[in-house]
Amino acid sequence: MTRPTLTYFDIPTSRGEECRLALFIADVPFTDERLNREQWEARKPTTPFGALPLFTSEGRPPLAQSNAILRMIGGEHGLLPKDAWESARHEAVMCSVEEMRARLGPTGRIKDPAEKKAAREALVNGFFPEWGGQIERQITGPFLGGAALSVADLKLFVALTPLLAGKIDHVPPETFKPFPKLISLVEAVKVHPKIVEWYAQ
Repeated sequence: MTRPTLTYFDIPTSRGEECRLALFIADVPFTDERLNREQWEARKPTTPFGALPLFTSEGRPPLAQSNAILRMIGGEHGLLPKDAWESARHEAVMCSVEEMRARLGPTGRIKDPAEKKAAREALVNGFFPEWGGQIERQITGPFLGGAALSVADLKLFVALTPLLAGKIDHVPPETFKPFPKLISLVEAVKVHPKIVEWYAQ
C-alpha cells in the first residue's frame, strides 16, 4: 500500500508542522513532501482551497485544512478523546488557534516598521491576553484534556513556540507569563519522547 503524503512548505513551523508531528506520533509512515514557493505556485490551482497543508492518500480525494487533517489523524490514531463532546472541545481549541493566527499573520505582511510595531503592540495589549486567558481555562493539565496528548496540544505547541521564544518581533515572551498552564502545556509537548525524537532527526 502506498504511504500517504503530507505536503507543505519546506519550513519546520505552522500548520504543516503540526500535521507532521501528528503523523509521526501516531507512527504513520508518510511522505514528507516539502515545496518551495515556485513549486507551490505551480501546484496551487490543483488544490481544494488553494492552500497548504494537503494530505493525500491513494484512492481518496485530497484533504485540506489543517484542523480537518488533524481531526482525521487524531480520530483514527488515538490522538483525540473518544467521547464526542470532549473531542469537540479539543477541536474548538484548534479553531481558536486559527483565530489567533488570523490576527497575528497579517501583521507579518506590514512593510512599514512603525506600523508593524504598533499592530503587534496592539495584540500584546489586547487580543493576546484575552486569548491566552480563554485557552488557560480550557486546560486540565499537563495537556489540554489531562494526561493524554492530543492533536490540539500539538497545534498549541507549534503555534506558541515562536511566541514564547521571543521570535516574533514586538511580542515579548512575557506576554503569556500570566498563563502558567498554557506555558506548561507547551513544555510538556516539547519534552514528549516522540517530539524529542522528531527534532533530533
